[in-house]
Amino acid sequence: MAVAFVTDIEGMWDKLVDFAAGNPLLSIDVVTGALTVAPGAVFVFGGDAVDRGPWGRRVVHTLLEAKRRQPEQVVLLAGNRDINKLRLPRELGGQPLARTPAEVASGPRPELLRWIFARTMGARDAFEHRRRELGVERRGGEVGDEEVVESFVADCRPGGEHAELVAASQLAYRVGPTLFVHGGITEASLGLVPGRPSLRDVDEWVAALNGWYREQVGLFQSGAPDVEGQPAWWPLVAYQAPLPGTRGNPQSVVYGRTTDALQNPELPPPEVIAALTAQGVRRVVVGHTPIGDCPAPVRDDGFELLFADNSHARIAVASQIAIDGDQLTVRARSAIDSGKVVPIVYSLSTQEASAIGRRRSDSGHLVMGQVEGGDFLEFKYLEGFRTEQRIVSAQALAGVRLLPPHRGRGPGGVT
Repeated sequence: MAVAFVTDIEGMWDKLVDFAAGNPLLSIDVVTGALTVAPGAVFVFGGDAVDRGPWGRRVVHTLLEAKRRQPEQVVLLAGNRDINKLRLPRELGGQPLARTPAEVASGPRPELLRWIFARTMGARDAFEHRRRELGVERRGGEVGDEEVVESFVADCRPGGEHAELVAASQLAYRVGPTLFVHGGITEASLGLVPGRPSLRDVDEWVAALNGWYREQVGLFQSGAPDVEGQPAWWPLVAYQAPLPGTRGNPQSVVYGRTTDALQNPELPPPEVIAALTAQGVRRVVVGHTPIGDCPAPVRDDGFELLFADNSHARIAVASQIAIDGDQLTVRARSAIDSGKVVPIVYSLSTQEASAIGRRRSDSGHLVMGQVEGGDFLEFKYLEGFRTEQRIVSAQALAGVRLLPPHRGRGPGGVT
């Protein structure tokens, strides 16, 4: 079964359109905006439909409508930016977070919403993005602050289109040797379902995790009463957020990740890889961690972890990722440090030896992909979330020792 995958569109409609352009597995009608999956194929959206671009409502509508028309061929994963919006009706309805400054909590709703976006959702521009989108929908005219607030409340309360997208989503999806989650799989999250005994069987775990998610969303939809001052569905909010006082949540497949201190991608711990491969999972595909212009595989001994969040790319294009059994095919573009845009095209099996997915022992750069013509693309995060993207010839790379990107191995790694 061929799978088309994209993630972290984050309100950037043009990226979704670019993903579909010339894609043999799906298409988008340029007039209606309807997304249609080709017969025999599956489309997996990796989560985070909104926040950083001006077309969040349009992206949500397109994804939800596609899921309703082709429910067996469209899989929606829930990202943290999708789930956290369930907080808005409650917090804008007089029950803000306890850490909200008193003057903000008691002030006008627009100022509260701006504070929520900037301080708790990493979406500083979301308020103005929504104002712009509403203005386009009504074909001009002033859109007031309260109209923006009410638009979010209506979309995110039970029955609203954003809430319906969350309800139509799930936390994990497996097809053959590939497992999809939004954030990542760590030693702490594998087998964990909040409030339940740990599970060793991967398929049982995926089913139980998705079942717990449906229960939590059901509590939100039903307006279940608070428990000890928190909504009954608050465990879901906690699951998709960083642990208090930290920037991550290793117990969550939504907010967990495996990277070094600078956010360079790394493989999961050997124990996680062994547990997954023992049950036939040879590839994990994730979003959540911005990773330059094109997908970044990290590979070792028949196992592959593919990072696919290109929301912070230098160019406003989307990568086309296709997965069919063991085979991964990537078509992308990358703006290298010189400013030149190069096409990235390759196809690779998890069992196939390649420089792709390995890290240079001398500089720490990840061999991210292959340029059309045979050269390779290298990538590295630097201090301050700056990135290096450069081309190296196959001949030059042949003289470099390449290592699997395990934690602590090679320059740029941490111990």
